[in-house]
Amino acid sequence: MNEELAWVLQAQQGSDEAFTHLVETYQTPVFNLCYRMLGEPDLAEDAAQETFLRAFQHLHRYDQKRSFATWLLSIAAHYCIDRLRRRKFSIFSMDTEDEDGNTFELPDLDSPNPESESIKGQTRDRIHAMLKDLDPTDRAAIVMRYWYDYSEVEIAESLRLTVSAVKSRLHRARKELAGLWQEEETRAETERRPYESPAF
Repeated sequence: MNEELAWVLQAQQGSDEAFTHLVETYQTPVFNLCYRMLGEPDLAEDAAQETFLRAFQHLHRYDQKRSFATWLLSIAAHYCIDRLRRRKFSIFSMDTEDEDGNTFELPDLDSPNPESESIKGQTRDRIHAMLKDLDPTDRAAIVMRYWYDYSEVEIAESLRLTVSAVKSRLHRARKELAGLWQEEETRAETERRPYESPAF
């Protein structure tokens, strides 16, 4: 039995110390998922606390055949999806740094125009901004797939979807992100033109 499972079993039997170990182990990934979903540190902090509270309350339902991390992050994802649906029309923004100045490395999302390493920061900013336009469940699927490297099966398990539904959502979200990316490229090109020297 690994140490994590031992903590889970002890926590299920009422050990606060064991549950504290689980919180300390997963507080960063849970916060990061909430932050990428909700876009604001304060909201992410509240969501992370709510995630651990719900995990504690429902620990007896945890199936040891599942990854504890998958189970915990699925609680976080569902809570964030609910929050996003409730504030559907509010402004979404996401910075590339948290309050401590920590940056989040984002992988390439198969953008239609892959760019060089030198502009990774700009790419990160733009992807963050584009995430706000995705359906909350699609956003959760994208975050789990590309930030947490979850398999389609794990995403399906976490979001209570079929694997084919996950594939469909990922395909749709990638297509939407690609379209938004192209719009950004076109707009940036249009804005650059007035400052360029006329061609002779």
